[in-house]
Amino acid sequence: MTNPRGAVTITDVANAAGVSASTVSYVITGKRTISAATRRRVEETIRTLGYRRRGTAPAATRAGVLAVSVPPDRHLGVAMEFFTAAACTARELGTDLLLVTDDTGTAGLHRVTSAALADAVIVLDAGDDDPRVPVLLASGRPAVLVGRHRGPSAVPLDFAPAGQACATHLADLGHRSIAHLMPSDPNRLRYLAGFREAVAHRRLEALSLPCAPEDVPRCLDELLTRGGPTALVVHDEAVLPSVLAELGRRGLRVPGDVSVVAVCSATVADHQRLHPTAVVVPARELGVRAVELAVCLLDGMPVAEGPEPVVVPLVVGETTGPPGG
Repeated sequence: MTNPRGAVTITDVANAAGVSASTVSYVITGKRTISAATRRRVEETIRTLGYRRRGTAPAATRAGVLAVSVPPDRHLGVAMEFFTAAACTARELGTDLLLVTDDTGTAGLHRVTSAALADAVIVLDAGDDDPRVPVLLASGRPAVLVGRHRGPSAVPLDFAPAGQACATHLADLGHRSIAHLMPSDPNRLRYLAGFREAVAHRRLEALSLPCAPEDVPRCLDELLTRGGPTALVVHDEAVLPSVLAELGRRGLRVPGDVSVVAVCSATVADHQRLHPTAVVVPARELGVRAVELAVCLLDGMPVAEGPEPVVVPLVVGETTGPPGG
C-alpha cells in the first residue's frame, strides 16, 4: 500500500517489492550490485507506483542540456559516431549534450539526475536488465533508451536479422564451418539468436567463443587447428584489427584462406587495409533519432507507441569469398 498522505516514498516501493529500503536505494544509485531479478522487481514497482525522488521534478525552465549515458565497453567507434551525430542534431535543435561515462556503475548518471543538470537523458545500448533504467525511472526525467525494444521512449535496434544475414552470406559462398568470436556483453545476444537460427536452417557447423583483444592468439590457436572453420565472424570492433593482423602473421590470406565478417562501426571498417564485409552499426542514425525523440518528449509532442527498429545492414566488402578461393 502506498503512503496515503502524499507522494510515494522509498519505503512504499520497498514494501510493495518485498525488499528493504536500502535495496531500493542501491538499485537507484548503483552503489551496490543487486541481482537481476531483484532489480527488475524494484524497477517494475517504481514504474507502477510512480515513485520520484524528492526535489527531482522537472523545473519550469530548462537547462538546455541532454545527458548522454555511454556504457563502459570497448566499442569506441560506435560511441563516438553516435555522440557526434547526436551533438550535431542537438545543436540544430538549440540544446547541448553532456556526456556521462561511468566505469563503476550508475553513480555518474545518479549525480546528473539528482542535481538536475540535464532536462532529459539518452541511454546508449540500453539492455533489458540495464541498471541505469531504475535511476531514470526514479528521477522522473524523460529518458530515451537506445537499443531497447519496448516503450514509446525507445529507439529500438534489432540485431537478429543481422546475425541471420552473416550466416546466410557465408553459407551462400559455400562455407560450412564458421567460428563466432563474440563479446561478453549480454545486450548483443539478439544478434546471436539470429545467427544461430540461420546456422541451424542452413545446417552449418558453428562455434561461438568469447574473445577479448588480448586473447586473439589463443583463440586462433584453438580454432585454426586440424582443419578448423573456414570463416570467422568477429563480433567486437576492438578485436577486429588484432584478428586481421594475427591471420597475416600466420601466413593466412583473407579471404583466400579464411573469410572474415565483422560487426563494427563505419569508422572502424573504413580504417582497415581490406574493407571488411561487415554488419555496420548505424550509430549516426541512432544518434539523430535519439535526440529528436528526447526533444519531442520534452515538448510534449506525441511519439509512436511501437517505433520501427533501426535496420542494421550487412555490407559486403573484401574479406569474404568462397572457401579455399
